[in-house]
Amino acid sequence: MKSRMESPAMIVPDASQALQALGKALFASAEKTGIPNRLLFLAYLRASQINGDSVCVELHSRNALAAGESTERLLAVPAWRETNCFNDAERAAFALSESVTRLSDREDPVPDEIFNEAARHFDVAALATLIAGIATANLWNRFNVSTRQIAAVSAGK
Repeated sequence: MKSRMESPAMIVPDASQALQALGKALFASAEKTGIPNRLLFLAYLRASQINGDSVCVELHSRNALAAGESTERLLAVPAWRETNCFNDAERAAFALSESVTRLSDREDPVPDEIFNEAARHFDVAALATLIAGIATANLWNRFNVSTRQIAAVSAGK
């Protein structure tokens, strides 16, 4: 496989720096609001899995592992509904990530039930951080998928 072109984030002047600054702001906010980094990485991973972004699936998987996530839980993310290894707050974050990612799939893409369950586990600042992070992951996914960016992982590893 070959990429169609370099990522728009690398071509558009100052876009990469702006997106990196946004990422730093999101993780600083997560720290202030008590969202574990590994949960952000797992929520981003779920969006990236849905969007078919191999670059971000690889990145968020590695980052989650580096943040202390277990391999078992990482492998269970696609089937989070069918496993008991995630707590209610994590499940709420996954449901929110899926809803924010699949905006065009349903008439009410982020139903009150999903939003309210997330709001039950995260205060307003934490919820804003989670939503902004999921939206940012989706932006990167769209850059990578549309230009067919290739994950830097060899098939033999």
